[in-house]
Amino acid sequence: MRGRRVPLNPLRTFEVAARHLSFTAAAAELEVTQVAVSRQIRALEEWLAVSLFERSHRTIRLTEAGRRLFPTINRALDEIDGAVAGVSVRGRRDVLSVHTHTTFGQRWLIPRLQRFHDRFADIEIRLTASAHPTLDARADRVVIRTGTGHFEGCEAELLAPVELMPVCTETLARGWSDQSAPENLARHTLLHSMARPNDWALWLASAGVTGIDATRGLKFENSVLAYEAALQGIGVAMGVRVLVAQYVRLGSLVAPFGHVLPLDLGYYLLVPEGRRMSRAVKAFRDWLRDEIAGELRTG
Repeated sequence: MRGRRVPLNPLRTFEVAARHLSFTAAAAELEVTQVAVSRQIRALEEWLAVSLFERSHRTIRLTEAGRRLFPTINRALDEIDGAVAGVSVRGRRDVLSVHTHTTFGQRWLIPRLQRFHDRFADIEIRLTASAHPTLDARADRVVIRTGTGHFEGCEAELLAPVELMPVCTETLARGWSDQSAPENLARHTLLHSMARPNDWALWLASAGVTGIDATRGLKFENSVLAYEAALQGIGVAMGVRVLVAQYVRLGSLVAPFGHVLPLDLGYYLLVPEGRRMSRAVKAFRDWLRDEIAGELRTG
């Protein structure tokens, strides 16, 4: 076989089918018919003179030969994709669609996107936001959203925990005799996000604070507006640590109480289950890891 070219199309089809362990799912990712997938796999098996899959009525699984071949082909295709992107002179940019919560997008991601662009000028980010970001099956689309880590049809990677801590301006807290005492909250307006209606009640209960109505104060559609009200000195907002850490570090807001409440929630990066990550997705994921780790260390 040394003098014969390896059939690249069948190899790519094999990599997708082996990753999904499904010809149907492979056909969907490759945007071809299941018959076309079967034909490509059969062509590769004939070229190798070895079976790569054990087929039953409803399932497939890799043979010993298939298990040996898959990781090498997976790595090789990643290297080919990277090499082609590195030498391309056609000016084509990788486009990555990112969908996230409004607050995360506005308060955390947008202020840092220039740093991503400086490192990866050939990757174009298309950012959208909503109250309930969802993932579809497109290859270069990722979602950042909160949850417990279980998302149907998705592979989820924890980016940051959801930790609650009240924040306000230093001017507002300056008049407190004991700035670390949560009882000072009784004298000020509580700022609520209607998207997170239970945060104040949870934090007050965990801090052992009684005698304060957790529902009183001003209510806003989302945390973006509640944080803005806090920045204007209107009252005390319940902050999510990863979202307000930069404001605390810069002194725009302070976290006057030492008590931080971790919830059984986190911010997760979601990608379609079983889909091989593109170079753009990997670059964005690694950049997010670095940025958030640095934020939490210094915040």
